[in-house]
Amino acid sequence: MHLLKILDLTEKQVLEIFDLADTLKSKGMVNKLQGKTGVLFFPESSIRTRITFEKGITDLGGHSIIFPPPTLDKREKLEDVIKYIENWADFVIVRHSDFNKLDELAKYSSIPIINAMTSENHPCEILSDLYSLRTIRKDYRQLTYTFVGEAGNISKSWVNAAKVLDLKLNHVCTQGNEIKDNDSNYSFTTELEEVLPKSDILLTDPLSSEMKTKEYIEKYQITLERMQKTQKNSLLNPCPPFYRGEEVSEDAINSDYFVGYGFKENLVYLQQAVILYCLGIS
Repeated sequence: MHLLKILDLTEKQVLEIFDLADTLKSKGMVNKLQGKTGVLFFPESSIRTRITFEKGITDLGGHSIIFPPPTLDKREKLEDVIKYIENWADFVIVRHSDFNKLDELAKYSSIPIINAMTSENHPCEILSDLYSLRTIRKDYRQLTYTFVGEAGNISKSWVNAAKVLDLKLNHVCTQGNEIKDNDSNYSFTTELEEVLPKSDILLTDPLSSEMKTKEYIEKYQITLERMQKTQKNSLLNPCPPFYRGEEVSEDAINSDYFVGYGFKENLVYLQQAVILYCLGIS
């Protein structure tokens, strides 16, 4: 099976991936990818996602072959590209700005295509965040999530996750950043202060150049003072790379509200689980 977006998964499948990640984390599954090769398309600038996919494959006994994403931008039809790749690879992991490239590959591929980020979404990242939250907050599905930022790949993936797992999600930003969604669990507002007292998990994404204004930062930056207005035991989970003084303040990152760098440790186990699940290996 392919994983192009969280909406490709059912609630049952997401929870099965989480359970598989539990097994990988506690017991390991040495050599489950022995003799298998993954073809990965990653830019040099990718750090966390690329490290964890490559390490995850290696730790399971598999092998990776890396190409830069522009390799998929040549004139050759992707239908032909993937049919050749199938001769030598068992799965393909792609980080490319254009979601349509992944969709086209998946349309003609008999091996799993896994989305490592596009400009439209970032499924593995958000699944990993939810898995990590599950390990520290057993009530993670009863919490209220508040995403502060534009309608981009991270916010859209959180909307998809909320739909699949029945999570309550607030989206806070300037007018015009609403995400079209008929799910009653999704609520958009331009007023951050109004939703802070009801928020358990604060989520952010780096600001685009258009949003890096004094007015926006004053109204929407997540500061320690604003975190102190949230629910008891609330957490701040900024999507990396985050920038102090922009979407988040220095004092918020230095506070106990910040989930911490170790929060992303589980990215490797979640991505291993995704690979194995897509390959039908348990």
